[in-house]
Amino acid sequence: MARYTGPRVRISRRLGVPIFGASKYLERRPHPPGVHGPKSRRKNSDYAVGLLEKQKLRYFYGLQERQFRNVYESALRMRGVTGEKMLQILETRLDNVVYHAGFGITRPGARQFVAHGHVKVNGRKVTVPSYAVRVGDIIEVRDHKTSKAAAQKSLESSTARVVPDWVEVDRESLRARLLRIPTREEINPIANEQAVVEFYSR
Repeated sequence: MARYTGPRVRISRRLGVPIFGASKYLERRPHPPGVHGPKSRRKNSDYAVGLLEKQKLRYFYGLQERQFRNVYESALRMRGVTGEKMLQILETRLDNVVYHAGFGITRPGARQFVAHGHVKVNGRKVTVPSYAVRVGDIIEVRDHKTSKAAAQKSLESSTARVVPDWVEVDRESLRARLLRIPTREEINPIANEQAVVEFYSR
């Protein structure tokens, strides 16, 4: 499974948002990387704006370009607002639900937790991070010493993180359930999803 392993602060500076979490270095240099970063006043074209917003979402959820394009095409085939449907598909991926439940400290950590076989959905082991969780699905940590220890450690480290209303978590039994599909307001996206839709529909 491909994943981004390059410089993270550099990406955050280029996109202008803390994609991988807050960083003191990002606060000290809140401008694009490179020698011309602080002096750049060039106005972005509509294409550049769409590309920028797409990259924000892609890096935030940890998807490769082809994966992200597939998400857009799936949303396009669904009824409703394409941008909102795209966000809902991203939010209800198994790795993202595991992250929201607190079983992973970060999204990359949650993705690895799933890929290593520590998670079951409705009683069956699932190792595909992009697995689409449906309303009512039960996500639980496998009854294994290593799996439970990793999940407990993550839960202890993520106590400050608020669990969204659309996910129900039982910390004692290490289980979570998707109660409903989140709305756009609940997702509060890091990027303008409509600009992403316009970028792909060119």
